[in-house]
Amino acid sequence: MKKVFWVGVLWCLSALAVGCNRDKPAPAAPAGEGAGATAAAKPAPVKLRLQLDWVPEPEFGGFYAARETGAFARNGLEVEVLGGGAGAPVAQNVATGKADFGTTSADELLVARSRGADLVPLFAVYQVSPRAIMVHASRGIASLGQLFSTGGTLAIEPGAPYTAFLKKKYGFDKMKVVPYDGGVARFVADKEFAQQCFLTSEPLAAKKQGAESTVLKVADEGFNPYVTLVFTRRELLQKSPEQVRAFVQAIREGWRSYLDNPKPANDVMAKLNTTMDPETFAAIAEVQKQLIETDETRAKGLGVLSRERFETLGQQLVDLGLLEKAPTVDEFLLPEFTGKGS
Repeated sequence: MKKVFWVGVLWCLSALAVGCNRDKPAPAAPAGEGAGATAAAKPAPVKLRLQLDWVPEPEFGGFYAARETGAFARNGLEVEVLGGGAGAPVAQNVATGKADFGTTSADELLVARSRGADLVPLFAVYQVSPRAIMVHASRGIASLGQLFSTGGTLAIEPGAPYTAFLKKKYGFDKMKVVPYDGGVARFVADKEFAQQCFLTSEPLAAKKQGAESTVLKVADEGFNPYVTLVFTRRELLQKSPEQVRAFVQAIREGWRSYLDNPKPANDVMAKLNTTMDPETFAAIAEVQKQLIETDETRAKGLGVLSRERFETLGQQLVDLGLLEKAPTVDEFLLPEFTGKGS
């Protein structure tokens, strides 16, 4: 971040003065002000912390763009963006005040709330979940129903809500299920191998290694929680509502800027995440547009949240045995973040 240096006023000293007019009168004070009056100082920006749930990638590009384009500063904020990683305790950090805002998925937020964390959703980057299953294009499989009736090997995270959803809907009887290892090496080597993926990640990695894939979105099956969901704790929202609104406005501006021109923020993130090359940053930024901008966001604004989607998700988590009862949406979803408030 650029630093601002204040340059002190150099006074003319009698022994060293060159061309200084010591007799020049001081400027008159404006009418109605005393001689010692000074202009009102600009308020210092409010310092806040945003905790990400993964490392700097295009999934978070709009947050970095908000910082780099001055959107945070224009809204009176100075925001520190904290990178995350596997197992990062984002919900805990926000709930306990170690961070002011965090990112997660909507299903994880509802589970955290059921465990006593009073967290409030504010803005959803991915309106369409990027969770998917990828299969080799050569297999000619066009749907998840066809995949689960055909069989083969599937690498998937055992405890994930979407895994439970797929197992309940289709059953895994014909599949050999193995743990997902986080890479694409087995996928590239085995034509009968299918695996979980993010639409914006593993398919691109496999393609770089010569493996063309068909990507089958879980969202198309009816399980579509928001991803890269920004949230805060209720305490902060109640104590400083204007700061929270300013933050949401700033990240909305940041995401608009990133969608229009991702390169400046990609360049910043590339210095923080050296495992990803510039071409991949650019490719992901392009692929994810379809997940971020939808008919609803075009009508109501980027990041908009839906009461109906939270109600549906809550009931799905109950049906899957992940929640004891469906949460009351009015307890945590404010109308102003659904495009219906002021």
